[in-house]
Amino acid sequence: MTSSVRKRVLFVVPSFTRGGGGAERIAANVLRHLDHERFECHLAMAQSSAACLEDIPKMVHLHQLEVSRMRFALPTLVRLIRRVNPQTVLSTTAHLNMLLILAKPLLPAGTRLLVNEVTTPSAYLARDVRYPRVWRWLYRNLYPRADKVLCLSDAIVKDLTEEFNVPRRKLIRIYNPVDAGWMRQLADSGGNPFSDSGPHLVAAGRLRKEKGYDLLLQAVPAVVQAFPGTRLTILGEGPLEAELRELARRLGVAENVEFPGYLQEPWSYFKHADLFLLSSRFEGMPNVVLEALALGTRVVATDCVEGMREIQEASDRLVLVPPENPAAFADAVIAVLSSPPALTGKPEQLLRRFDLHRTMEAYSEVL
Repeated sequence: MTSSVRKRVLFVVPSFTRGGGGAERIAANVLRHLDHERFECHLAMAQSSAACLEDIPKMVHLHQLEVSRMRFALPTLVRLIRRVNPQTVLSTTAHLNMLLILAKPLLPAGTRLLVNEVTTPSAYLARDVRYPRVWRWLYRNLYPRADKVLCLSDAIVKDLTEEFNVPRRKLIRIYNPVDAGWMRQLADSGGNPFSDSGPHLVAAGRLRKEKGYDLLLQAVPAVVQAFPGTRLTILGEGPLEAELRELARRLGVAENVEFPGYLQEPWSYFKHADLFLLSSRFEGMPNVVLEALALGTRVVATDCVEGMREIQEASDRLVLVPPENPAAFADAVIAVLSSPPALTGKPEQLLRRFDLHRTMEAYSEVL
């Protein structure tokens, strides 16, 4: 198939840098697995690092917008879209989505604008968000102008329909793609990062308030009391690192908690952990939980968003506990560690609804 008949698609993300968020991970997975004989793929970003772009296929055309923040990039981005002239633009984060919808009249005629919604908006706006009324207005008045809104869960589809009056015909649920085979290969090549008997607990993500690592650390003393050899590894970087280290010291568990920083490929930690932990106050559809489950690791997570129950329906390895409740979290961790895994089937069979090929078929149809 020649390039002249390929569909030209432009993905727009804020960055591909250390500690990039779930939207960037999703874009990387989609770009890696799209049929490049059918699609001519372009990627626009405000910031990037060479290491984080290694997983992007060489045939993807990269466009560096050379701005410090994506909100300053709109004029440059509009010029890029007019020059590349893609049939479809896919935006990946809420701020970008709103900006591009506002700029849609400036885009070439016939350009389809798809926006990706990675959080449950009403839950997100109920948190400590600046100008929640403005954001609610934007969701209600701008999202209906997009050609399609891609939602990471049925819960997000329901929320946008019922709370923001976005027409149901505009919404498409496409789960995160989970490339279990690729992750398992990297996990095996990395070897076991743990040298002692543990048990070993792992958490991963930006060290920010919404991830609830303060709540997780408050649960650790009870777990250590039940299992003195407990080691918790928190993978990630962020503004709260010093505060979290100090909290671990005050709780008397500093020797049981490690902060190795950000890892581009954390999957050997996920695979060899006794438990993966997610303590978030709110989430969209967390990639790290899907990745840990796909690698066969049991997970204890907060029931912080309806989408978590969609994951639980697909896997008996996931235990959910009430959010912002360190005692309940500790009890769940102790209970799971105290019971041997009674699991049947391969992890990817349990996660069939998040199958990579099914997800890529959905993206291929909508793009």
